Amino acid sequence: MLPRVVFLLFFCVIGISGETFTFQEFDYKETTKNELSFREFESACDQTNRCSGLKPGISRTKCVRECISPSCYQDVYRFNELEEGEIDVRLHSFKGCFIQRLGRSRL
Repeated sequence: MLPRVVFLLFFCVIGISGETFTFQEFDYKETTKNELSFREFESACDQTNRCSGLKPGISRTKCVRECISPSCYQDVYRFNELEEGEIDVRLHSFKGCFIQRLGRSRL
């Protein structure tokens, strides 16, 4: 029963908005190590002068994500910026991109 409700809810939301978008997807394995790495960068970026002066909300979220990885932000969000109130279904891909590129930089 629950999958039908979720599917119908998803279908109604897509039907109402009439918008669909695509974005580059990156695999992400949610491990303790990956989450700690992401949170470490997220926390550091949140404390930068550029981002810390912004009120909590979409502007600050964008600032922090761009700080974490400008290239991943471009790959995942460039064609459709986050909007206030949006459920960010792309965060998983953003984290995957970040972890992949973080791994490359450590080689």
